[in-house]
Parts: sequence; structure tokens; C-alpha cells
Amino acid sequence: MMKPERLKEGDTIGIITPSTPAPVLFSERYERGLAQLRKMGFNVIEGKCSKLSQGYRSASIRDRAEEINDFIRNPEIKAIISTIGGTNSNSLLLYIDYETLRKNPKIIMGYSDVTALLLGIYSRTGLTTFYGPAIVPSFGEYPEMLPKGREYFENTVMQTHECPHTLEIPSEWTEEMLDWRTQDRAKKLVPNSGWNSLRKGKTRGKLIGGNLNTMSGIIASEYFPDLKGAILFIEDSFKDMAIQERSLSMLKLAGVLDDIAGLIVGKHEHFNDCHAPFTFEDLLMEVMGDRQIPIMTNVDIGHTFPSHVFPIGIEAELDADNGTITFLEKGVK
Repeated sequence: MMKPERLKEGDTIGIITPSTPAPVLFSERYERGLAQLRKMGFNVIEGKCSKLSQGYRSASIRDRAEEINDFIRNPEIKAIISTIGGTNSNSLLLYIDYETLRKNPKIIMGYSDVTALLLGIYSRTGLTTFYGPAIVPSFGEYPEMLPKGREYFENTVMQTHECPHTLEIPSEWTEEMLDWRTQDRAKKLVPNSGWNSLRKGKTRGKLIGGNLNTMSGIIASEYFPDLKGAILFIEDSFKDMAIQERSLSMLKLAGVLDDIAGLIVGKHEHFNDCHAPFTFEDLLMEVMGDRQIPIMTNVDIGHTFPSHVFPIGIEAELDADNGTITFLEKGVK
């Protein structure tokens, strides 16, 4: 396992657009996200795909991969952060310069569809990657990044806390959808009902996971990590009960749910229950069957805000008896 150097004020961050052309679609919000990073004391270099668009994607597969490789090979770049997710980051995995990244590890961060890159890079190199904020949806929030979101970012990649570190449950959260092009007020935060200990127990293991829907694009490949004894975290956005059954059963059929030592499920942004006479938690328990591992749901990770930053590959503790998640080691040096 390798860890990148922690991020410091004055460091340079490279911005990639590995899937959806968000800088073109949401230029004002994109620029606000870059300004937020500069306000936090970082230098920013935009990738060569930042201003390109081919409809659903920013550029060709090779060009998007080379955008990442340019930053991997640039010793001045200390972190690589995605503009947004999308659908097709898995297309790039064949062309990433893993050898150079092994020699020059750096922070790589994003969420949603970027799960494919984070898990693929971790699997191929052993480098800790970071499931955390992206430029457009997170750093570019109106009128500025949510204070708790910034705090969680700094806690994890700038290492402003020591480990072991037990994560807090934010008092408020939001999934409110506002048109990014016309947004003229901050999103409304509502009281957080907390995290739910669905199945009791306590375990330790490597923290590995990401967006559940994205996992289907890499699960049968060498880019999907070994989850034996791991604490798996999953989250999703704008899916319905039927799709969730399919995705959870995918993990079951692949043997993942038999291998893991614990499960963390994030809040689901705008979930559609399809008028089912049961809850998502009921469905999860049905798919899990008799497997007795600690499970916590409704955790603040992923598409709702604020969200914690999860370093992929670190040792963590899941204590569903007391409803806590603890990072036992840092994700950076």
C-alpha cells in the first residue's frame, strides 16, 4: 500500500474531466469551483479536456486518459481532482500510466463515476485514492463550498486531524436539487436523522468502495480490487428500488457480499422506491441473507452534502453496536 504526500497550501492541483463535459455545460459553477480552490491557497492547472465536449463526454478515450497521464507525469502536480462524474471513466483504465504513478504517488480524488478510476488505480498500484468532492458539484457550490464539506476535505487530504479519527455525523444535510445555471440561493439544509445500524457488530478492515452503479463497469476485471475482509462502502444517486435490487444482487452473485467483513451504505440522493411495500433496508437484508456482518446505512458519503472523504485502502473500524466509523490510519503521509 502506498500513500501520497498530504496536500499543503501552495501546492498545485490538476483538474481532469474524465467523463461528462461539466466545464462546458456548467461553466459558471466550474469557474466558481476553481476559485474556491485558489481561495484555499492552491494553484490550479486545467486539463486539456476541460473545455472540450463530444456530447456525453469531454473527449476521446485516449485524450481523456492522456489528460490524466499528463498530470501523473508532472512532478509539480500534487493532486488530481475530477470536475464531475458521468458514465464512462472505466474506458480510460487500459491507458493510465500506472508505472509512473507508482514511482510518483499523488492524491487522486473524485466520486460517482470516478469510482472506476479510484478503484482501478488502487487495484493496479496499491495507492490510496480518495472518494471525495469534485469541482463542479462540490467546490463550485453556490455561493461557496459548504463549510463542513471543506472541513472534511481538509481533515483527510491536508491531514488536519490525527488518527484514529472517529467521523462525526453532520447535524444537517441536503439533497435539494436546484438548477445550476440559474441557482441564486444556497441549498436548504435539513436536520440529519443520523446513521442507522442495520445489523449489529464490530469489525476492522480495509475501507474500499464507491458508487454502486459504477462498479458494474469494472467488477469482472483486473481493475476491481480484492475485497476479502474489507469494509465495503457503497452509495448511489437517482436510482430506484428495481435497479438497486439488480446492483445489490450483482455484488451477491460476484461473491463480494460473502467476502467483505462489513458494509457501509451512503445516503441515496433522490431515491425512488417504486411504490414497493418494503424499504431499501428490507431489500438489502433480503439480498444479504443470513450473512452476519455489521451494516450501517444512511451514512453521509457520496452524492448528498456535506459528505465525508473516504480514503480507499486505509484500515478502518466499523462499529455498528455504537454507530461509529473510525479511520485507524491516515490516507496521506
